[in-house]
Amino acid sequence: MRAVVLTGAGISAESGIRTFRDAGGTWENHRIEDVATPDGYARNPELVHRFYNERRRQLADVEPNAAHLALVRLEQHLGDDLLVVTQNVDNLHERAGTRNLIHMHGELNSALCTVCRERTPWTADLGLDDECSVCGMPTLRPDVVWFGEFPRMMDRIAAAIASCDVFVSIGTSGTVYPAAGFVRDARAAGAATLELNLEPSTGATLFAERRQGAATELVPDWVEAELNYEF
Repeated sequence: MRAVVLTGAGISAESGIRTFRDAGGTWENHRIEDVATPDGYARNPELVHRFYNERRRQLADVEPNAAHLALVRLEQHLGDDLLVVTQNVDNLHERAGTRNLIHMHGELNSALCTVCRERTPWTADLGLDDECSVCGMPTLRPDVVWFGEFPRMMDRIAAAIASCDVFVSIGTSGTVYPAAGFVRDARAAGAATLELNLEPSTGATLFAERRQGAATELVPDWVEAELNYEF
């Protein structure tokens, strides 16, 4: 079995990661335009750094949950035939042990130089005076994909979806593209499609099968069933 698993905020929420975005389109009382766009960073970089510094600090207070760990168990059996694509910028998947992982929206624990485009691992607070380790310029920003920017490693994701047997979406809203369109690509490739979500996503009807409930319950159950079937 070749599988692609897409994860969103719902899988990390059960570890205590705040999802930030509410129905009104704000993150922690900030407009998305102010903290998650290149223009917002250009207007007020101090605000943007404060926002992401708070999110980065939060990682020290949370742990991977049963859903993260179940995906690791699946990877131990499938190896490179499993690709986990996450929209989350936290590090819970890798802390759980997932290795074949793509952060399509970037990572909190990374800084991006706006001059030389070099990426640097970063776990402390980030500010305007911090210098790039490569070019030496104080031009580091959070290494996250903001609205209006192109997600990471889309060619690899597209190739994996085109050749997968199973596509599973876990804890996603189904509103953010291009991730929201992955289910259509998987269906076009003839893959089985499954949504595991607390509530039906915007694109839930596109999935052949849908299950509702907590990720910490649904994901381990699904993995157990797949392992029993496959092995």
